[in-house]
Amino acid sequence: MVKPGKVLSMLNNLRDSREKLGRLAEFSETDFLADFTKVESAKHLLQVSVEACLDIAHHIVADDGYRTPQDSFDTFVVLNEEKILPDDFLPILRQMTSFRNRVVHLYWDVDDQIVYQTAQHRLVDLDRFAQLISDYLSREGPG
Repeated sequence: MVKPGKVLSMLNNLRDSREKLGRLAEFSETDFLADFTKVESAKHLLQVSVEACLDIAHHIVADDGYRTPQDSFDTFVVLNEEKILPDDFLPILRQMTSFRNRVVHLYWDVDDQIVYQTAQHRLVDLDRFAQLISDYLSREGPG
């Protein structure tokens, strides 16, 4: 059975990274792109945020004894199969996982404008993930 305290701690880390990304998203595109510290901070925080989502998903899959995922994205698919994550969210989670992989493995080929646009328009996806996991924890009750 999943350990709610552990998941809540990971959710707090996710929310902390998301809050910092929100502050970076307040800058104009010109100011953001002109300052490498803003761009690189956003890349790192986006990577950390997606990794937090993956860690949470892996934790739930392992502790609840669900099937073994084939890869990182498949961890989200398992949570979908278990009715923790809805069908319409899977394409977004695939994009998040792909973005994280690009930042980690093809870091020299990450478009800074995409980083800015992601910070501007996709942070709601992190919020949605956190809410869905919180809802799951509420349904499961205390560990």
